[in-house]
Amino acid sequence: MSDAATGDWVEANQRHLLAALAGVRRALARHADRSTHGPAPAADADDSGASLEAAMPAPPALARLCTTFRLSPFERDVLLLCAGVELDATFPPLCASGHGDSTRAYPTFSLALAALPGAHWSALTPDAPLRHWRLVEVASGGSLTTSPLRIDERVLHFLAGVEHQDERLAGLVERVRPTDDPVPSQRTLVERLVTVWSRTLATADVPVVQLCGDETAGKRAVAAAACHALGLHLGVMSGHVVPAAPAELETLIRLWEREAALSASALMLDCDHLDPADVARTGSITRLIGRLRAPLIFTGRDRRSIPDRSVMTLDVQKPSVSEQLGLWRAALGPGAAGLNGRLDAIVEQFQLSPPTIRAACAEAVGRLGASGSAAHSGPPAAAAPPLPDLLWDACRTQARSRLDDLAQRIEPAATWDDLVLPDAQRQILGQMAVHVRQRTTVYEHWGFAAKGARGLGISALFAGPSGTGKTMAAEVLANDLRLDLYRIDLSQVVSKYIGETEKNLRRVFDAAEDGGAILLFDEADALFGKRSEVKDSHDRYANIEVSYLLQRVETYCGLAILTTNMKTALDQAFLRRLRFIVHFPFPDLADRAAIWRRIFPTRTPTDRLEPERLARLDLAGGNIRNVALHAAFLAAEAGQPVEMAHVVLAARAEYAKLEKPFAEPR
Repeated sequence: MSDAATGDWVEANQRHLLAALAGVRRALARHADRSTHGPAPAADADDSGASLEAAMPAPPALARLCTTFRLSPFERDVLLLCAGVELDATFPPLCASGHGDSTRAYPTFSLALAALPGAHWSALTPDAPLRHWRLVEVASGGSLTTSPLRIDERVLHFLAGVEHQDERLAGLVERVRPTDDPVPSQRTLVERLVTVWSRTLATADVPVVQLCGDETAGKRAVAAAACHALGLHLGVMSGHVVPAAPAELETLIRLWEREAALSASALMLDCDHLDPADVARTGSITRLIGRLRAPLIFTGRDRRSIPDRSVMTLDVQKPSVSEQLGLWRAALGPGAAGLNGRLDAIVEQFQLSPPTIRAACAEAVGRLGASGSAAHSGPPAAAAPPLPDLLWDACRTQARSRLDDLAQRIEPAATWDDLVLPDAQRQILGQMAVHVRQRTTVYEHWGFAAKGARGLGISALFAGPSGTGKTMAAEVLANDLRLDLYRIDLSQVVSKYIGETEKNLRRVFDAAEDGGAILLFDEADALFGKRSEVKDSHDRYANIEVSYLLQRVETYCGLAILTTNMKTALDQAFLRRLRFIVHFPFPDLADRAAIWRRIFPTRTPTDRLEPERLARLDLAGGNIRNVALHAAFLAAEAGQPVEMAHVVLAARAEYAKLEKPFAEPR
């Protein structure tokens, strides 16, 4: 309805409600009069309510309520009796007169049975509409017929023509309006959902819709668009708030079924982030899905079987590369034309949802505008990065929010010049960077992805003694590719509880997918050790967890690096499934000298250091860095540049830490 028609309906609805209340008030008055003076002649029927209803642009709230919940004329009048006490000051004294007791100025079933026409006892039963749908509440403590009755507040607002969600649902259900136009691939799902529901909404067998996949924003967009097309409101409830207690669950189901009927709503149950191992929660959600008789959409990463329910399953995929390009261009407007193809690289690296793309554009354009304003209003400053670089950095920021809670983000500072490795290992690292940069060309444009997702993940093993540069090499790659680097300690991820390790790994990979961050899994031998004979369920499950990690590594859209200090401890069957293996040798004399030459920052004052002599210290690169840092502190405390004496003293402390005998280099 238009705004004018809505206003007309509200006024007409109030007149209709007042006319209906007047009819019940007359019945109460006749009953009170009979109680005092004996039987009175029946009053003529009043058809003013019917006349008002016929002239309204849409059915009045009372008529909709009666039709929706199939109220008999008597049940309708009981509801009006309870509403009259709240809306009309003449009702309480009439109730007291009807009871013959001035202290009982409230409605009861006994009063309704005596005063209202067409009375029937079945209206009082728990399964009858008044009590089943909680349209009226019976006060506790007394008998059924003499206890006070009260109309439910949500129902009272509905009768008055006021849209107001039940307060008991306000903290559980979020009203969602369609804000995003789904991309073409998702609009196809919207059309399928609308087609099925449009044929079944008027029946008792509306199929439950299951939206699967990792694209959480797309699921909400599909659900909101479909409900809007069907004229339904959409409420979203997290699976985490579904009560486990049967009585509370039953109350929630009844309240939402009533709300759905009153407000023409569908419910979207968000189960995307539920822990599958939470058996109690999963069971409650399954019972809710199985019992709720109202339009229902539920989400989840994997398919769920619901016994005895008709389920329609739709897989919601992330927007395609071309769809994401369209979203970027729409968000940037005219500014997209000047990016000279740089958007392609952004889309190839980051798989972002429409809201996240808009947020990244707003962040980048805002930074560009802020730097321009600062340049005009203050002293000369460094030029702002170009818009493509700002967009890339904004994408990294937007994509990292979920992963920051699960892994340690390392800010990469090392470059290729800092890395001291034999040429063969440097070449392999360079090839890894090429695979990351060109993966879209090879997988998508050249068709390798069409052969299957397995084996498309870029995986590597960095093996070598502690301190030989494994983490630094990962930093170099992250710096070169301008990607985030996250370190995950597998020895901490591996859990003693069955199933927990896989759950932890799933959360890491799911959070990393959008931004394609480089994942550095330390201590790989904690999970990838040689498989021993399976002796119990824990051994079997450990093999399952290893297989799960390998499967995710092989399909991960970014670069996953495993590190180990003991390559010989790893099963060869696992090694064959990794694309790159880089051995980090203990540095020889020449490499140690090269490390010493570049270990001190250019701003660090040094005096007469002898890299060739220091190279005789039998230390790996990580230990050399420790020595250099310690020597710098010693020199700073002495107010001197870093000299050989400071380095030798620091080296002696490092050897003591390693429990190795120290001999001063000559």
